Amino acid sequence: MGLKLFNTLSRSIQEFAPLDPAGKKVGMYCCGPTVYDYAHIGNWRTFVFADLVRRYLEFKGHTVTHVMNVTDVEDKIIKGVREAKTPLREFTGKYETAFFEDLKTLNCLPPHQTPRATDHIPDIIALIEKLVARGIAYKAADGSVYFSIEKYRGCGCNYGQLLKLNFDEMRAGERVASDEYDKESVADFSLWKARVPEDGDVFWPSPFGEGRPGWHIECSAMSMKALGETFDLHLGGEDLKFPHHEDEIAQSEGATGKPFVKFWLHGAFLLVEGKKMSKSLGNFFTLRDLLAKGFTGREIRCLLLTAHYRETFNFTIEGLHGARSALARIDECVGKLRELGGTPGAVPAQTATKTGQQRARTVPGVPSPAAHFTAALDDDLNISAAWGAVFDWVRDINRRIAENSLPAADAAAALTAWDKIGSVLGISTKSETEIPAEVLALLEARQAARRAKDFKKSDAIRDELKAKGWLIEDTPKGPKLKKI
Repeated sequence: MGLKLFNTLSRSIQEFAPLDPAGKKVGMYCCGPTVYDYAHIGNWRTFVFADLVRRYLEFKGHTVTHVMNVTDVEDKIIKGVREAKTPLREFTGKYETAFFEDLKTLNCLPPHQTPRATDHIPDIIALIEKLVARGIAYKAADGSVYFSIEKYRGCGCNYGQLLKLNFDEMRAGERVASDEYDKESVADFSLWKARVPEDGDVFWPSPFGEGRPGWHIECSAMSMKALGETFDLHLGGEDLKFPHHEDEIAQSEGATGKPFVKFWLHGAFLLVEGKKMSKSLGNFFTLRDLLAKGFTGREIRCLLLTAHYRETFNFTIEGLHGARSALARIDECVGKLRELGGTPGAVPAQTATKTGQQRARTVPGVPSPAAHFTAALDDDLNISAAWGAVFDWVRDINRRIAENSLPAADAAAALTAWDKIGSVLGISTKSETEIPAEVLALLEARQAARRAKDFKKSDAIRDELKAKGWLIEDTPKGPKLKKI
C-alpha cells in the first residue's frame, strides 16, 4: 500500500506519487511565519504537521526538498515597525530568531531553504511584470498593481480551485489593498502596493513606482524560485486556503500557464481548552508560555501529534500532562531494553521496499510495530492508529520483559524498530546525556555515601534529588534515575 493523502485540490484522498519520473525527489513548500510576534500554539500545530509529513516521506525513501518562507514584510509588520520606531530588519529579526529557536525546541527538522520575502524583491517584481504583460494584472491610479479576477477567469482559468466559490452570491469586482481581506468577497487583490506615508522607510523601487509587495505574491515568487513552476506539495493551515492559497494558484498559473502544485494539504484549526484562542480568555499560548509552565518541547510536540491533521484539535493543559505520561511509558520501556544490553542497529536491517524503506528484524512474540505504524500513516497520516501501534508494541515488550523471555539480540531488534518509528514522530527517547550534570554528580555522591555506609547522607541526597524532580530506582545493575 502506498501513501494516500487528502488533496484539497481534488477534495479527495489520492495516492501520492511525486512528479519526479524516478519517484524519488519531492518538492515541499510550507507557508512559514509572519515575523511580527512570537508564534502561538495554533501556528505550531501546522509546523509540527509539516515536519511529520517530511519525516514520513523520508522514512518512505523519498529525497525531500523542504522550503519554508519567512514573511518579513506585510501589513502587520509595517504597523509594528511604525509603532516600535525601529528599522524593518531589526524588528523582524527578533521574532525570526525566536521562531527558529522554537522550531528547534519542538525538534522540527530545519527546512532546507528559508527564503525571506525582502531578499526576493527582484523575483517578485519579475513575476508581477509577467502578469501585467499577460493582461491579468493592471496598475491602478494610486500606483499600486492589482490582479484582475475577471481577466484571469476570462482566459479560461479557474478561480476557486481549493474551494467552491459562488460568484453570484459573493461580492465580485471589488479592489482590496489589504493582505487579509473579507472571506465573502472575490476581489482584485494587490500584487504591489504603492508607497504611502505610513510605510515610512519600508519601500523598494520598481517599474511600477516605489512600494512593497503584497503578501500573496511573495509566496508564489519564492516557492517557484526554489522548487520550479510546478512542484509536489504545498502545506499550510486551513485558514490560508482562501484567499491566500487560492491567490497563490491564480498568480502562479496566470504567469506560467502551468499547474502550480500537485497536492495541497491543509491542517485544521486548533482550539485551546475548547475555545478559540483569545488573549482576553487567557487561553492564548506561545510555545514559550508553555515552557514557562514547566512543560518540555517534546511533550508539546507529542500532544500536537495526537489528533489527525484534518480534525479540529482541542489543546489542553490536561492533555499536556497526558502526553508527559505517555512519553514516560515509552521511555521506561526503552530504558528497560537498553538495560538488557540492546544496542540500536546491532541487528542487521533488511530492505523492505524498492524505495529504500528499512524494516528491522521482528521480535518473536511481539507484533512488528513498523508494519502497523506504516499502514496507519499510509492512510492519510492516521496518527491515532500510529500511536496505537506504538503502545501495543510497548505493552508486548513489557510483557516479554516481565516474563524474562527477551534476550539481548531481541532487545537490540526492538530498539532498532523503535529508533525508526521514533525518528518519524520526532520524539526520540531520553538518554543519560540529557540528565543535568549536577544531578549526575548528586547520584555519584549518593553512591559514595552508600559505599561508606553513611545512609543518613545517602537518604538526604535522595531527598534532594527528589526535590529537583528525579527519583532513584536501585536495580541489580545499579541505580537508575527517573524524571518525575
